[in-house]
Amino acid sequence: MNIALWIVQGLAALGFVYSGWLKAFQYEKAKASWGWVKDVPKTFVAFIGVAELVGAFGLILPQAMNIAPILTPIAATGLATVVLLGALFHVARKEYRDIGVNIVFFVLTAFIVIGRF
Repeated sequence: MNIALWIVQGLAALGFVYSGWLKAFQYEKAKASWGWVKDVPKTFVAFIGVAELVGAFGLILPQAMNIAPILTPIAATGLATVVLLGALFHVARKEYRDIGVNIVFFVLTAFIVIGRF
C-alpha cells in the first residue's frame, strides 16, 4: 500500500506542478491551453497556480522527510477541494469534457487522503 501511495503521490504532484506552473508563471500559455483562463482574473489564475504548486510539494516533502507527515494528507485534502471546485466551475460553464481531468485528480488526491490518514 505504501508503494502504491508513493506512486500516486508522485503522479499527482507532477500533474499539479505542471498545471500550477502554467497558471502561476506562464499565463499566456495557460490561456492558450485552457479556455476558461481568459474568463477569470489573472490574479485568481495565478493564486490557483501557486496553491497547486504548494500543494504538490505538500504531497511529497512532509512524508519523504518525515517532518510533520500529517501535512501530506492535509495537502491532498486541499488539492482535492481545488479540483472539486474546478469541476463544479466546469459544470456551471457546461464544459463537460474538461471535467474528466478533475475527476482523475480528485480520485488520486482522495486516495492519498484516505491512505495517509
